Amino acid sequence: MFVKKGDKVKVITGKDKNKEGVVLAAFPKKDKVIVEGVNIVKKHQKPSQAAPQGGIVEMEAPVHVSNVMVIDSTGVAGRVGYKEVDGKKVRVSKKTGEVLDK
Repeated sequence: MFVKKGDKVKVITGKDKNKEGVVLAAFPKKDKVIVEGVNIVKKHQKPSQAAPQGGIVEMEAPVHVSNVMVIDSTGVAGRVGYKEVDGKKVRVSKKTGEVLDK
């Protein structure tokens, strides 16, 4: 998967189009990511030890990975390619050619 936890991404389709956020979690087997502040849903939660009050909680729901684009350090959103640098496979922005992995 071309997106990793901690990447800054831009949503390119759906109700949250053009919103930007950081990837909080990635689920490669499901091809989904959770992006901070995007796809907010209301979840009814029963009272538990962790949340004794219960009630309606707002949380981020997963978004399909095809609906996001990685933003490089210059602020440009683009597709991701792969290149071998110093014997390691790294992710590279196709638009700017900048290496995305530190």
